[in-house]
Amino acid sequence: MSRIGRLPISIPDGVTVTVEASQVVVTGPKGSLKLAIPSAIKVEVQDGQVIVSCLSETKQNRAKHGSIRAIINNMIRGTVDPWKKELEIRGTGYKASVNGNKLIVSAGYIHPVEMVAPEGVQFSVNQDTNITVIGCDKVKVGQVASNIRKIRKPEPYKGKGIRYVGEFIKLKAGKTAKA
Repeated sequence: MSRIGRLPISIPDGVTVTVEASQVVVTGPKGSLKLAIPSAIKVEVQDGQVIVSCLSETKQNRAKHGSIRAIINNMIRGTVDPWKKELEIRGTGYKASVNGNKLIVSAGYIHPVEMVAPEGVQFSVNQDTNITVIGCDKVKVGQVASNIRKIRKPEPYKGKGIRYVGEFIKLKAGKTAKA
């Protein structure tokens, strides 16, 4: 049995968790999320707690047991306090701006790159070089932040590009001239 999967998840005030057939719906003050449950996993709501149990003990089902429990926990936490990913832009002339639900990034290409925010995700930009991605769904926030980083990955010689805040880029030595 999964050690993570055995732990009950406490439901904070203002959050409702409902289990319908093979789907879990988490509704909180910041949004609502849904998750499809595999047939080998059972989810119950008892006494203000969510309990996830495994119906069969195969290796694959034990792995799903812990994963489903962690995903439901992240859903509950995200509906109370939204998930954030912060990115920073480094490079001369590189900048970002928000126009409605579009993020516009100028990162050294001929035309600026535009990204439309998926449903449930918001962008904010501070000082033209700091981008914050906010949303209830941890997976979606992480994927959108990764897609923004892919616009211009940090290069290893000068460190120019888009990186996560706090990410360390090991810089390489450039070519040296013959003496």
